[in-house]
Amino acid sequence: MDRVKYKELINKYNVKENRLYNALLALLAGGTLGVLGQLLIDIYTLVLNIPTQDAQVFMSITLVFLGCLLTAIGVFDKLVALFKCGLIIPSTGFAHSMMSSTMEYKREGLVTGMGANMFKLAGTVIMMGVVSAYFFGILRWIFLGG
Repeated sequence: MDRVKYKELINKYNVKENRLYNALLALLAGGTLGVLGQLLIDIYTLVLNIPTQDAQVFMSITLVFLGCLLTAIGVFDKLVALFKCGLIIPSTGFAHSMMSSTMEYKREGLVTGMGANMFKLAGTVIMMGVVSAYFFGILRWIFLGG
């Protein structure tokens, strides 16, 4: 089989995604997550009389908890299949990566299973964040002064 026929055969059975539709769904999911975050901040601030800075921390904790909970009960993967990066990019995606790695190794025990593998995916993100913050901090110090 020559290359042209092979490409035609591959293209015939290749699933084509509607990128505009996926982008709109991701925008909807990310926007809904943002609105939920602001709603949580408002509830913590207005109803529970928590200062705004503390309410922002509680909002982040709540969203991370919800991401972990939805991962644990098997719902988050189904939502990600539908909404794509609209749910993976925010902090809920970070929580999902940690929770899914943790759940995958729970049979091996608390320390050698869950504890050792919890940061399997998220560890690289944390490490790159720390290294880049250090690097850009040095650049800021060089160019803008102490």
